[in-house]
Amino acid sequence: MIRSKIFASLLFSLFFFSSYTQGKFYTKTGTITFFSSTAIEDIEAVNKAAVSILDTQTGDIQFAVLMKGFEFKKALMQEHFNRDYAESNQFPKSEFKGIVSNNNDINYKKHGTYPAKVKGKLTIHGQTKEIEATGSIMVAEEKISLHSSFNILLSDYNIKIQKIHRNNISGSIKITVDCSLEPL
Repeated sequence: MIRSKIFASLLFSLFFFSSYTQGKFYTKTGTITFFSSTAIEDIEAVNKAAVSILDTQTGDIQFAVLMKGFEFKKALMQEHFNRDYAESNQFPKSEFKGIVSNNNDINYKKHGTYPAKVKGKLTIHGQTKEIEATGSIMVAEEKISLHSSFNILLSDYNIKIQKIHRNNISGSIKITVDCSLEPL
């Protein structure tokens, strides 16, 4: 009985260690928030189903999110967002493909929080643009947590604000990414 527990414990440790040393981490429950503020109204939406993968050996990083997964406090805002702005039926997802450009400065084998620089291509509304962002990577136990906030311009992604709503919607949107990744 004790031998089987020891064996099971060793097997689990070996499995975790081999997954950890392979360097690939993922999540299907990442959080992406966007926020804009105007004198008339703040607009905020949260999506808690972002998919992300990070290869700690190469620094390759990807995110994907379904646009209809963004939830608003007001149902009417959500309807307008999906129909008029994101055009979610035509452009169902957004994605980022890039690299942690300072990956060699991050010690994925030592607990701590490390500054991160990411660059790559962000695709929203069928438009792809090069972006660079800063953030942090936290290494703890068996997980890696990612955090970043950056701004984009709606005009860069061909998202048009109707004339009637120009005072209600900012042309600049703050995007915040928070993900907790586990070994793949």
